[in-house]
Amino acid sequence: MKSRNLATISLAVMALGFLITLLLPDNTAVELLRGGFEAGLVGGIADWFAVTALFRHPLGLKIPHTSLLLKNRDKIVQSLISAMENELLNKESIENKLRGIRFLSLASAMLTRFLGRKKARMEILDRAAELAGRIPVEKALPFLQSALADYVRRADLKDIADKGVMRLLQDGKDMEALDYGLAQADAWIAKPETQTMLGSLAASKLSEVKLGGFKGMAFQAFVGFVDEDMLGDLLQNMLRSAIRDMQAEDSVYREGIVREIRVALFQFVNDEEKMKSLSDWAVRALQAEETGAFLLARMEEIRAVGIRLLEEDRAAGGRKLFAAYATLLRRAAEEREWIEEYEGRIRSSLIGFVGANHYRLGVLVKENLDKMDDASLVAMLEEKIGKDLQWIRVNGAVCGFIVGLVLTVIGLLF
Repeated sequence: MKSRNLATISLAVMALGFLITLLLPDNTAVELLRGGFEAGLVGGIADWFAVTALFRHPLGLKIPHTSLLLKNRDKIVQSLISAMENELLNKESIENKLRGIRFLSLASAMLTRFLGRKKARMEILDRAAELAGRIPVEKALPFLQSALADYVRRADLKDIADKGVMRLLQDGKDMEALDYGLAQADAWIAKPETQTMLGSLAASKLSEVKLGGFKGMAFQAFVGFVDEDMLGDLLQNMLRSAIRDMQAEDSVYREGIVREIRVALFQFVNDEEKMKSLSDWAVRALQAEETGAFLLARMEEIRAVGIRLLEEDRAAGGRKLFAAYATLLRRAAEEREWIEEYEGRIRSSLIGFVGANHYRLGVLVKENLDKMDDASLVAMLEEKIGKDLQWIRVNGAVCGFIVGLVLTVIGLLF
């Protein structure tokens, strides 16, 4: 039963009881009950008037000092705002509370509980796979090409190339490059078709030589003695023998070639025009349609691999996701200075935010109250505190009844 109905019933009981006692023959019991009901009726009416006067004019009569809440609406609102800003939610108490919170620890604990649930991990992996599938890589391609080209334009290629050359020389890559080139040349020269080509080329060139006298006769005799096969075999063996000599680590020719390679590399690195030409070529190459197609294909491959890994982990219950999170959490826990620094930054930011926006609590309360008309405000207050106030009416009627009995007894005695 609602407290409002109960209060009304208690008042009606007192009024009905008083009327009935007026109709009964006088005796001590009737006088006692009449005195109790009379006092209870007076107390109930008085308390009904007092409670009603808080919210509205009793019976619609504009009696002075009634409808107190509406008459003092602005004062009540300001008092409520002041209490919130200065007592209940003052800046100092909020800041002190914030200083005692370990935000990163709290966030990690919440995230750990969240990721500890298999359903949550499955949802994350589902959303991640769905998002990866929706990423328009073709739209991101122009930005990627532009970013790479801008990086090449701004980059100090001379410094990069110089460091690269020094690293290659330190790692002995110049020697490896020479050995690789010599090995490839030896493999090409060793081919039968190469031998045939060398013989044919040598024979045609020897036939073009014009010498007179004894040297001419000797040379013509030599040319007539050898054929293309013999010349090819001779040149092939000579070239392969020279290559084997250059492959030997103690070869004088090898040292000379390596030295020339190094000089050529440093000359290339220090040639500003060539480096500028290389930079321009790299920019054009990065912006070329072929490069765009290559990058797009690689991006699609990366996306496909990512989606496959997400689906595999989903089939395994998200174990890799949780393992990756746990590894990251353990690694972060070791960086105590980093944690303290960011805890301080978060705390300072929140305290600064509270200090700059604390007044908005009062503004928000006032705005919400200003949006309510008088009827809505009274209805809200009656809903929140009216229940307890209605019990005042009930207590007034009951207490009045008891006091009435006592006073009637005293009247009868004296």
